[in-house]
Amino acid sequence: MSLLTQTVAAITPASSEAMTAAQERQSVLTKPLGSLGALEDLGTRLCGMYGECPPPMPEPVTIAVFAGDHGVHAQGVSPWPQEVTTQMVGNFLSGGAVINALGRQVGAEVLVIDMGVAGEVPQAPGLKAHKIAAGTFDMTQGPAMTPTQVQAAIDVGIEVARDCVARGSRLLVTGDMGIANTTASAALISVFTGLDVAEVTGRGTGIDNPMLAHKVSVIEAAIRINQASPNNDPLQTLAALGGFEHAGVVGYLLSAAALHTPVILDGVIACSAALVARAIAPSAADYWVAGHRSVEPGAGAALASLDLVPLVDLQMRLGEGSGAALAVPLVQASARILREVATFDSAGVSHK
Repeated sequence: MSLLTQTVAAITPASSEAMTAAQERQSVLTKPLGSLGALEDLGTRLCGMYGECPPPMPEPVTIAVFAGDHGVHAQGVSPWPQEVTTQMVGNFLSGGAVINALGRQVGAEVLVIDMGVAGEVPQAPGLKAHKIAAGTFDMTQGPAMTPTQVQAAIDVGIEVARDCVARGSRLLVTGDMGIANTTASAALISVFTGLDVAEVTGRGTGIDNPMLAHKVSVIEAAIRINQASPNNDPLQTLAALGGFEHAGVVGYLLSAAALHTPVILDGVIACSAALVARAIAPSAADYWVAGHRSVEPGAGAALASLDLVPLVDLQMRLGEGSGAALAVPLVQASARILREVATFDSAGVSHK
């Protein structure tokens, strides 16, 4: 039995019993029912994920940044040189990136997983070296990954989540890095949602209108050449259009669900991977929280398809896990409310 098959077999829906208990507890806490809005719904969902009410505190927290390069970069879809991926991975490992600052802000560990960075990444604390290849193939010339590569990348993500949970993490966060990865993400989102490429393709790291139009045409060509369809096996579509970091996040999401551990999704890369993971194991989506709404149009489209409402909307599009990291305190607050707020009876407060 493959690691993926084993992982999917272990995924069960979130506990309806725990969520019912959470709703009952919400109704007797010293506050008007519904007065905390989305935090109440999130707290109830956390109980379902962990399978107990009140839920454990979602801590410690690990942010896993999956990094890889993309062959489609050769088609001129980004103004940034490909070596920026390697350089930014070095920045993550030295603690100087935005995700490092935000990780420190919320008390989270930041791990960096080299899934397929084109350049050499020297060993450093916090690095997990699992390079599948030095970047994917150009998806406009055929599949971006071979079946063997996509399976290996998913397995890495599964093992990363298993290791995080085994070391005590109770809340996981997705992160990513890879120049041109919004191109791959838009391709996946278009196929899995059925929306036109132009509707789900954004400016990524910042491109002008002519380059945006070119990016759309490149994605349309890749989908056509690979005959990608929502009716295909999701692994086939992932191999055709995704990146090593997308496949790593797919495994990470599925593994976390099998381990009854919530994951906060970041932006468009994580959301595109989530569409793939849901196609593989629909119940896995019970364990995901939308951290923020990226301004990338594909992220909003994916969240709508996943029926997830983002906790934060700050007009961000950085990636790295930045928007998801900012949502960590809100997830923790929703658990703390159920754990620590007194009931009307215990506090001697009259009901309405």
